[in-house]
This record gives sequence, C-alpha cells and structure tokens, in this order.
Amino acid sequence: MFQMDTVYVSSLCVRRINSSRVCLASLSTKTGSCRSGSDESICSSLNLQVVSAVLVAVGIYAKIAKEKDVVDTLMLDPALLLIVVGAAMFLITFLGCFGALRNATCLLKTFLGILVGILLLQIAAGVVGYLFTDMVMERTETLMMKAIVRYREDQDLENAIDFIQKKFQCCGVESYKDWSRNVYFECMDTNPSLEACGVPFSCCINLLNQTVVNTMCGYGMQPLQESMAGLSVFTMGCLEKIVWWAKHNLLLVAGLTAGLLLLEVCMICLAAAQISRIKKVHQLKNAKALRSRLERKDSYWSPAFADFDESDRRDRDK
Repeated sequence: MFQMDTVYVSSLCVRRINSSRVCLASLSTKTGSCRSGSDESICSSLNLQVVSAVLVAVGIYAKIAKEKDVVDTLMLDPALLLIVVGAAMFLITFLGCFGALRNATCLLKTFLGILVGILLLQIAAGVVGYLFTDMVMERTETLMMKAIVRYREDQDLENAIDFIQKKFQCCGVESYKDWSRNVYFECMDTNPSLEACGVPFSCCINLLNQTVVNTMCGYGMQPLQESMAGLSVFTMGCLEKIVWWAKHNLLLVAGLTAGLLLLEVCMICLAAAQISRIKKVHQLKNAKALRSRLERKDSYWSPAFADFDESDRRDRDK
C-alpha cells in the first residue's frame, strides 16, 4: 500500500512539473509575440538614432575645428545647433528603442510624453506664427541682421549665408545695402578694408558663359542705385525672397510639415500600443500564476497517516 502511494505521489509531481512547464512555455511564447509585434516598428527609430549620432559628431568636429569661439548665440552657430539637435534626437530615440527592447514601460512612457510635448509645441508654434505673423517676421529679420554682422567671423555662418544668397538669388536681409552693417563691408571713408562699400561674391549674378568665379564682383556696389547695381548683383533681400518662395511652394511646405507630424503621430501610437501590450502580458502572467497556485492548492494530496493540523499550519504560512 505504501509503495502504491509513493508511485501516485511521484506521478502527481511529474504531472504538476509538466503542466508548469507548459504554462511557462505558453506564457513566454505570448510574451515573445507581444514584443515582436511592436519592437520592430518602434525600433525603426534606430535609423534616426544613427542620424542623430552623426549630427552630434559633425557638430563637435565643426566646433573643435574652429580657431576660436566668436559666436555667443546658439541660433547663429550651426555647429552648436547640430550638437543640440543631434543630442536631443539621440536621447529621444534611445528611450523609445531601449524601452521597446526591454519592455520597460517607464522608458516608453517617457518617450511617449516627450513626443506628445514636441507635437504640441509644433502645433502651438504654427498657430502663433499664423496669428502673430508680423512679430515672427520682425524677430526673423533681427536674427538675420545679427548673422550679417557676424559674417567673416565664423566660417560655418559665412558658408550658410553664402548658400542662402546663392540658392535664393538674394543679397542681405531687406536689400543689398544691409551689408553696410558688417565691419568689413561698411561704407565709410575710414574703413580700410578692400571690401568697403561692397557685398559678398555670393550676391553676384553669375553669367552663363562665366567659367571662373570673380570674388571681387561685389566691390563698390552699395553706393550704386538699385537699377545699376542690379546689373551685377542681386538687390532683393533674402527675407522677402524666402517668404516669396514659401508662398509659391505651399504644397511642398505643407507636405513636408504633414509628413513630419504624421511620423510623430505614428510613433506616438506605436509607443502607446507597446505599453498597452506589455500591461496585458503582465496581467496574463499574474492571472496564470494565480490560477497555478490555486490548482496546486486544490490538488494537494495527503496520505492517510498525515498530520492534518500540520498541513493546515503550512497552508496558513503560505
């Protein structure tokens, strides 16, 4: 009789162990399906993480390569701007990707909150720009004037201004005479610079048959009338030209803006879906664990000679 009881207990333990293994296997399978469903989508931000790291590296290299730090304004230093934007992108994408890989709801919630905040700030900036257009234009003009004053003092800023003037075929902020604000192009008799009363060569009109760039083509253009100066250099300001370009390319600007907002909304939805699935998996895991404890308690078997008082005491201790 005792041998049969031992065999029964052993078979019961084997069944319990096997059932526990099946339960854990099914739970791990469901957990894996939860992760594989959203991780690949959210971790597509790994590409953005690489891009942000490249931006930070380029910005640091550009900052170190300068002989001295002459720019004290963030918005006027492209190197600092690259570092800040790249670092912010790297931090945000790291939170989303690592949180999805590790099923860390805390990181995912932080990632979700940052994305929602950025989206709201962009919408608010668009509304403010639409309602207070004059104020935005005034601030933009002030910022561009500061950039002209610091021309020649920062190589990155100089290259950026030259690119804008060549791309939009413009000169200065409001007109070509704005370059008199720069110490190198200031139109005064006491200015010893060879570029006095001139404009940068990026303002010059390049002829079709011109093979060699004449870097002195803008010399002495500020005292001339607009009709005369317009034969050699662009006379329209860059601010007006940029606004004109934006008005005539509304579909492109609207498409880029909508695409950016749609990407952010998709990332927000994916992060929210991942958080919801992680919570469901945890709830399922807790429910299965509770059901397993209840089944183990119900199937507990005691031999005829067992001390039931001792069994009750063990159950209470558990």
